[in-house]
Amino acid sequence: MNKSNRRKFIGTAAVLAVGTVAATAMPLTHTHKKYPVVHHVFFWLKNPDSKADRDQLIAGVKTLAKIETVGVLHVGVAASTEKRDVVDNSWAVSELMFFSDLEGQATYQTHPLHLEFIKNCSHLWEKVIVYDALEV
Repeated sequence: MNKSNRRKFIGTAAVLAVGTVAATAMPLTHTHKKYPVVHHVFFWLKNPDSKADRDQLIAGVKTLAKIETVGVLHVGVAASTEKRDVVDNSWAVSELMFFSDLEGQATYQTHPLHLEFIKNCSHLWEKVIVYDALEV
């Protein structure tokens, strides 16, 4: 590859990398302004080695996206990131929700789909921790 082509390739790669980072960051910027109420739930399974239990819980959590006041829903599992004292990856499934306001979050709590989820899936978990936050 000659120097001119190499410079063009490196320049194009740099522009694509910056554009990708910017595009990835944009939804988060939009999310926190439109949905300032954050509801983050961590579940520990009774049978942590059961893929079937984990998959059933994930499927149950995903049904909560149908609740009209849920603005955004992310469902995740613990990532295999670097082991550090400040990282807790002992949980099995995570539910991260965004709401437009506190009233919407309160509606979610008593919504029939949420109550059905608890009824159908609570036998799967041994521990649940919830963190609610409001954008400042």
